[in-house]
Amino acid sequence: MTAPTVKLNSGHEMPLVGFGLWKVNNDTCADQVYNAIKSGYRLLDGACDYGNESESGQGVARAIKEGIVKRSDLFIVSKLWNSFHDQDRVGPICKKQLQDWGIDYFDLYIVHFPISLKYVDPSVRYPPGFTYDDEKVVPGKATIQETWTAMETLVDQGLAKSIGISNFNGQLILDLLRYAKVVPATLQIEHHPYLTQEGLVKLAKDHGIAVTAYSSFGPQSFLELDMQQAKDAPLLFDHPTIKRIAEKREKTPAQVLLRWATQREVAVIPKSNNQGRLAQNLDVTGWDLDAAEVEEISGLNKGLRFNDPLN
Repeated sequence: MTAPTVKLNSGHEMPLVGFGLWKVNNDTCADQVYNAIKSGYRLLDGACDYGNESESGQGVARAIKEGIVKRSDLFIVSKLWNSFHDQDRVGPICKKQLQDWGIDYFDLYIVHFPISLKYVDPSVRYPPGFTYDDEKVVPGKATIQETWTAMETLVDQGLAKSIGISNFNGQLILDLLRYAKVVPATLQIEHHPYLTQEGLVKLAKDHGIAVTAYSSFGPQSFLELDMQQAKDAPLLFDHPTIKRIAEKREKTPAQVLLRWATQREVAVIPKSNNQGRLAQNLDVTGWDLDAAEVEEISGLNKGLRFNDPLN
């Protein structure tokens, strides 16, 4: 089984369901990527900040070597970290990330946050994280326009087939659209029933920008980070509404949460270490919730955001 695709404004097809690489451990990452591909996943969502791009590339290389896929079958995503927003840093770091993956181009390369931080040389610390010297957060001077112009150059050079944004609000998107020669192909945001962001999703779609959800399971994704806000929030897997719909549909709560997104044409990038759940999480497009169920799940919205750099 492989996921259906959505056509991006760049003309390329992006799978509606992918495998997310955030918090995938380095020692198991290569095997997890390989197993995900073997299970039918074709989109792999990585980032500099995840610190596992070399291992991810090893999993991809193994799958290609064994003839499971060709490179052209895969849709590989990575992200530009905040420390590399200066115009002259974007190209070199993208090339480093491609080298880590062992590939020639990204299918999609995304500005991870609309935040410029002071440059940290990769030879000093990589990935650099949010701090400049392991203690202080030091802002950089690059504007979003400067960074986006450099991102557009990556498309011209063939290093990225599509470029996108992540964690942008509506105001920043509207500002970017004033000067962008290449309209972002995608917007990646935190999106789950506790944070539906319906206005932002509509704004993106109205401008031809596809939306990808991360942290589709809400607080579940943040418990292992020991985040008190996540501990205090009722788990969506255990929410009576989600459990009731899952039982009715003979699906898992995870599948219901993912289908709530994909049925509204929002792409998802779950991860799992379990082979059975890998298959279940991919099976979230061939069946439907009814309109009342979609509305009921959306009604759980609390405006509850977990991924906030200010935390």
